Amino acid sequence: MTAHQQQMQAFAKYNREFNARLYKLVATLTGDQRKKHLGAFFGSVHATLNHILLADRIWLGRFATAFPDMTALQQADLVQQFSSLRDELYADFTELSVQRVATDDVISRFTDELTAAQLAGTMRYSNSQGQAREHPTWVAVAHMFNHQTHHRGQLSTLLHQLGHDVGVTDFVAYVT
Repeated sequence: MTAHQQQMQAFAKYNREFNARLYKLVATLTGDQRKKHLGAFFGSVHATLNHILLADRIWLGRFATAFPDMTALQQADLVQQFSSLRDELYADFTELSVQRVATDDVISRFTDELTAAQLAGTMRYSNSQGQAREHPTWVAVAHMFNHQTHHRGQLSTLLHQLGHDVGVTDFVAYVT
């Protein structure tokens, strides 16, 4: 197994474990707290969690198009078309939580299935503005994980504003 493959699997582990911790904390909030506009880019804790799930499913949909034989992606809930990166997938937090776990399972299986050749290959897709994009697949996979981390950082701040500490967020704390 190459270092890139190991890195993507480690990112998937971090993603799964930190999401579980984060969702456990968010479950202690009231619905009003989760949906309160706190001035973040997507407004609320709930909307930010929805955005992360939406973006993950968009990226997984792009990977499914690029690699149609990947079994991890064949029966997964993916997003191939969307009207906005603000689309709400699930208004209900319990359903959002269930779907987050399901998508994290898909991401883990996806990274387990990724080959060195796929990661080194060229990824072609259209971004959310319809612009054609092309770069190595490993860049796209790394971006999916980086995007999650970026928005989870925003969630950490929102939760702090609500009086909650998410604890250690460092990647190395989850994979070593």
